[in-house]
Amino acid sequence: MSRFRMCPTPAQHAALLEQCRQARIVWNLALEQWSMWTPDKGPTPGYAEQARQLTEARREFGWLRAGSQTVQQQALRDFAQAVKYFFAGTHRRPTWRKAGKHEGFRIVGPQASRVIKLNRKWAEVLVPKVGWVRFRLSRRIPDAKSYRITCDRAGRWHLAFAAIPPPIPAPGSGEVVGVDRGVSVSAALSTGELLICPGLADREQKRLKHLQRRLARCDRNSNRRRRVKAAIAKLHARAVDRRTDWVEKVSTHLARRFDLIRVEGLRVAQLTRRPKPKPDADRPGAYLPNGRRAKSGLNRGILANGWGLLVQRLRQKAPGRVEGVDPAYTSQTCSVCGHRAAENRESQAVFRCAACGHRGNADVNAAVNIAAGRAVSARRETPVRVSLKREPQHATSA
Repeated sequence: MSRFRMCPTPAQHAALLEQCRQARIVWNLALEQWSMWTPDKGPTPGYAEQARQLTEARREFGWLRAGSQTVQQQALRDFAQAVKYFFAGTHRRPTWRKAGKHEGFRIVGPQASRVIKLNRKWAEVLVPKVGWVRFRLSRRIPDAKSYRITCDRAGRWHLAFAAIPPPIPAPGSGEVVGVDRGVSVSAALSTGELLICPGLADREQKRLKHLQRRLARCDRNSNRRRRVKAAIAKLHARAVDRRTDWVEKVSTHLARRFDLIRVEGLRVAQLTRRPKPKPDADRPGAYLPNGRRAKSGLNRGILANGWGLLVQRLRQKAPGRVEGVDPAYTSQTCSVCGHRAAENRESQAVFRCAACGHRGNADVNAAVNIAAGRAVSARRETPVRVSLKREPQHATSA
């Protein structure tokens, strides 16, 4: 999906927000109707019935009639498709859309192709009930039949065309790489490279802490609180942009360089869950310490390093060339002799085999075990080509 940065005028900004509000209301009304439907009322109303109800509502309410019927009907189509995916078992249950968090709408049809290129840097897109809105030409405009307009929490508008890029072809070198994901080192390759996902700088983290303290002292629903929340959202958006850029560059580099990419078969959603409370049997109503503060710090580290996003983009760019490996004991097993022991891991970064004396980086040792594919004890039965050539880190971690 190709995304571009939009630059609407203040009047267009207000009109776009109104379109988002109407699309959100239509979606939530359809979700409420679908959630409260019971079997005794007959079949659940589909898109055709809900579109008829939307026409009657537009005839009765002027604020709804003032909006774009194309945007509102498309929200109903998107909801019907989400319900279909839910019953097919491929997607989660449709949820409520919240103001300030899920701001966006989609345009499908002939209007989606109304894009005019102004010059080398700028272009315009026609948005119903808004007019021609300028956006920055950061890449080639794809040939798409629909686009989606979104607004993030930092107040930035984006235009995304629904066009799936072709997968990256394999180089044909026969090389296999193992990727070990961590918190201190975002991704360690079996080739010896250590890649670190960039985040907020020390100065930015200091400012974020200062803004969070100011937010705690602000009165609710005040203008100052709104300005502080916007400043915090900009810092978080900056971190997300850097992480996304790093993931895109690393995933593209790995897909172009290796024929087979092996990663740990981790379930990030389960790893980042909150720890369950431990009731105290001796004191009714009290709870025992469950390490929630340490677990929350670990969860932030996992999410900040983009564990799930990296594997997701690898599978999309190199379909069929990404394998999940059982991560059990990969960090405790020597990649040279296969000896497995907990004392082999001297520290977070140092690995020293108690049997053969092999010493090296712990994350790289785990990545070599992951590149072996199956159980570490069967490495000799599964020959793989693991390149030990070290390439400059700035090519992928910039």
